[in-house]
Amino acid sequence: MQATIRWVGEAMFLAETGSGHTLVIDGPPEGGGRNLGVRPMEMVLAGTAGCSAYDVVSILRKARQDVRDCVVQVEADRAAEPPQVFTRIHMHFIVTGRDLKERQVQRAIDLSATKYCSASIMLAHAVTISHDYEIVAAD
Repeated sequence: MQATIRWVGEAMFLAETGSGHTLVIDGPPEGGGRNLGVRPMEMVLAGTAGCSAYDVVSILRKARQDVRDCVVQVEADRAAEPPQVFTRIHMHFIVTGRDLKERQVQRAIDLSATKYCSASIMLAHAVTISHDYEIVAAD
């Protein structure tokens, strides 16, 4: 895996991933940026939630669950002083489907957290990560 990060001025950078996608990284105005892109720690948080969501959907599909949607609302607390690392991350999964088995949803989230999601497993060595979920019946 690789990426190239290129400074384009002020507090803005372009990140080109090894898979050929480009992201804009920028800071807030008070940090010299123009607020035109995502912050680096937001990317870490969103990437972690995205990794978990990907796993949960994949596991549920393999379990032949009729999953229709999966939303992860993720929130984190950060230390007040630099380097302002995450001190707590909580992921709330909203899984929508037809006749979803609660046992399967719980299992998918647990497997993501303990076996498959490299991002959350890596972060769990340094920060407390918690999960909960709700199941919504699809029409």
